Amino acid sequence: MSWSTSAVDPIVRQALQAIEKRDWAALKPLLHPYLHWTEDGHTIRGRKNVLAHLESLSTVDAPIETELRDNQIYRWTVLPV
Repeated sequence: MSWSTSAVDPIVRQALQAIEKRDWAALKPLLHPYLHWTEDGHTIRGRKNVLAHLESLSTVDAPIETELRDNQIYRWTVLPV
């Protein structure tokens, strides 16, 4: 996995790096407790549920849109395939 992160918010960049390394402990504090993760038209809500989802994947696409709240990722949207 490799993303172009030059114009990406530093928090999102850190999250992408943690996902790539599968470092869930580093990723957790970057995610808002009420995170909305949307991909393929389906939304997963809640940091705990999103982390479980990410752990089950072999690859994760970079977001096309993110929203931060309280310096944490609140929304993450992936382009539908």
